[in-house]
Amino acid sequence: MAPRPSDGEFQSRAQQSPLASQRPPETQGTASEGKTTKLPSNLFPLGYKEGFTQWWTAVSPTVAESTVLGFLPFSKKPAPATSTQEGHAEATANPPSADQHGPRECASNLVPLSGKNRAINEFSITRTAEGTPENHLVMLHGYGAGLGFFYKNYDHLSRRPGWKLWSLDLLGYGRSSRPPFMIKSKDSEGKITEAEEWFIDALEEWREVRGIERFTLMGHSFGGYLAVRYALKYQNRVNKLILASPVGVPEDPYAVREELPDEGAGGGKSALSQEYMQTQGEATRSNPNLPDSHKAPKDSYSSPSAPVSASASTTSLGGKNVNAPAPRRPLPKWLVYLWDANISPFSLVRWSGPLGPRLVSGWTSRRFNQLPPDESRALHDYAYSLFRQRGSGEYALAYILAPGAYARRPLLWRVQDLAKVNRFGIPSVWMYGEMDWMDIAGGYAAQEKIQNTSVEEGPSWIGGEEWRSGKKGRGGEAKVVVVRNAGHHLYLDGWKEFNGLVLKEMEDVEKRENLRGRVA
Repeated sequence: MAPRPSDGEFQSRAQQSPLASQRPPETQGTASEGKTTKLPSNLFPLGYKEGFTQWWTAVSPTVAESTVLGFLPFSKKPAPATSTQEGHAEATANPPSADQHGPRECASNLVPLSGKNRAINEFSITRTAEGTPENHLVMLHGYGAGLGFFYKNYDHLSRRPGWKLWSLDLLGYGRSSRPPFMIKSKDSEGKITEAEEWFIDALEEWREVRGIERFTLMGHSFGGYLAVRYALKYQNRVNKLILASPVGVPEDPYAVREELPDEGAGGGKSALSQEYMQTQGEATRSNPNLPDSHKAPKDSYSSPSAPVSASASTTSLGGKNVNAPAPRRPLPKWLVYLWDANISPFSLVRWSGPLGPRLVSGWTSRRFNQLPPDESRALHDYAYSLFRQRGSGEYALAYILAPGAYARRPLLWRVQDLAKVNRFGIPSVWMYGEMDWMDIAGGYAAQEKIQNTSVEEGPSWIGGEEWRSGKKGRGGEAKVVVVRNAGHHLYLDGWKEFNGLVLKEMEDVEKRENLRGRVA
């Protein structure tokens, strides 16, 4: 477990202005610094001709997903389901007994939900020689992404005996159905709740369809935020949370007061633009709130870009002035305008027509350049195939996050409730990449709050000292974990270490569930 930082280290730096990070390190600056921004010539490396060809041929999400999943060691490329009436399944080896990790079968299904045009795209891996699985791992992707981005994790995580792996496209994202997103509530709190429940209630309905009693829930970024919300509402369904660089943890005094869409100038259906336009240089800078003991040596960075100092802290998580309005770094006027106008990055991709693939290449070329060329290209095609689809779930984001990607209802307000679920609580793992743009100080603050929450007598703290951090009272269980040389996409940037850490947590779940069965 990563050691907790000092009080000074609990100061949470402001998340950089979304889209501002598309500038290379040598040209970055804020308006207050009076510097002129010059965009790099290779911001969109995909050529016009190649981009037009990709736009014209319009590879479908089904084909693109199949190509990405084809990098897994299947006997043949899996065929994603195209209707709720039938699915597809493939063995990982042919014959299945040839799989050195035990016979496994991957399956793709579109799981129908109640209502019109509501279905969840699902990818699962079953260990076919073991009968009914004892444990389930459910994986949720981040904003605008899809289950294909976890392709580096499926093989290793499905090797553990007794587990079944499920990966889902959130409703309104990926290849799940894209019903119109509409808000009926009139008050601000009602709108936020309705937006959150649009996703988490669909996840609960999927669970009911699949007949899963309890499961381990892993979510990345926006999926991590929703995972916590799901666990707080459906408390008896989750036995552990694995949160990979979750968004919406710390409180920003401005975000919680921002007006919502249809209530004035605030809100807008924008995106985690910091995530989608961050340069590779930005992605390889160590988080300033990360303890030095968890920073890799400078000569071990995969990118030649040298780390630079980050912006000063603006939101206090552990200081004395947590209730005082903190100064914040100004957002570019054009960004606020787009946010207020309900325009998301995906809207720009859809409107740009033949230029869409080039725009997407600005992100994919930076995020996936550490991968083999064929895999990097497949992920680019997959991302573009998703980004150009009809808008749906993306329009809920403005009700959940304010401009700047801070939550309107920060997770820190309720993380302590995870410790109070039944007699056991819900242990939570807060995972960050060493060069994550998501501030790890939020994870440390969540860990501190959970561990300091008094709970009733019972079989708590069964995870051991790494979950207690030397606490003398009986508090909840939480820990912070860092993946070396990884950015926000830690499951992809540092997939080997990430897989090993998750497998360790799966083993821990087995011990907890055995104890739960003995004392139930």
